[in-house]
Amino acid sequence: MPTSWEQMFNTGAAASEPEQVEEDERRGLFARMRESLSKSRRAMTQQLTAVMFDPADADVWERLEEALIYADCGVAATVTVIERLEAEADAGGLRTPEELSERLAAIVAELMRPEGDARIDVSHRPSVLLMTGVNGTGKTTSIGKIAHHLREAGLTCVIGAADTFRAAAGEQLETWAERAGADFVSSQSGADPAAVAYDSVSAAQSRGRDVVIVDTAGRLHTQEHLMEELRKIHRVIGQREPGAPHEVLLTIDATTGQNGLQQARLFSEAVDVTGIVLTKLDGTAKGGIALAIAHELKIPVKLVGVGEGLEDLRPFDAESFARALFGPE
Repeated sequence: MPTSWEQMFNTGAAASEPEQVEEDERRGLFARMRESLSKSRRAMTQQLTAVMFDPADADVWERLEEALIYADCGVAATVTVIERLEAEADAGGLRTPEELSERLAAIVAELMRPEGDARIDVSHRPSVLLMTGVNGTGKTTSIGKIAHHLREAGLTCVIGAADTFRAAAGEQLETWAERAGADFVSSQSGADPAAVAYDSVSAAQSRGRDVVIVDTAGRLHTQEHLMEELRKIHRVIGQREPGAPHEVLLTIDATTGQNGLQQARLFSEAVDVTGIVLTKLDGTAKGGIALAIAHELKIPVKLVGVGEGLEDLRPFDAESFARALFGPE
């Protein structure tokens, strides 16, 4: 899985890095992830330390199950993890708390590892990224940070403000576009969002830009008329650029727990969500929501937000995440 922004963007060109550089980046990512997940890790640890580990004690598995559910790992993923751990314990493979933690982290990482490409597809010209999510999930700032890293990768960008309902959203997005050196396309308040999306793709085509990021209005997944509007934006983009959008990224606030899972489920029914941007992971004691989404919906978590800074939106790495949350001290 990608451990750096250079690896995160699939530009269509072959790229490789020395193994030592990759391992150094993974260690650095693990350290930052462990710090960001400290609340979730402490909550998990408190759940488990009250029970002495004895593979033959049913109470141990019940307590571990409770801890995983509390961490918002989801029922389906929790059942799978517990069943596999119990089977290994019955076979004599788990004898100590350290071995339990190591296997727990390994199994979680395996369940979260995407079946397909975990990178963001920017191999088309132009590549179109459609950003979705409810208000307050960090969608606008995520767009700005992605645009910044696209520029760092040598790619030109257009940001389209298709959230025409909130003037403040367009102003904030324009500020991010200026910071990232990206072109900005907007319209007057109340204009047709699909028209703005269409114009954004047209601008990228005529100006020879590499990537288009289209913002959409923050919408509740329960508001069907807004979800229909999202479907319309998706269709119109495809009419202007066949095959687009090439990515549909959904921002989820990690602090919302299982509600975030429901959001992901309903958004993915409306449009083909290709990746999750999981924000505010540093502010929750229930970081297991990343496992629930990846396991139950088979949608890869591609980016995680662990702070406010530009570098605090990071490519997601399942191994680093699982070790930081569940691994031994």
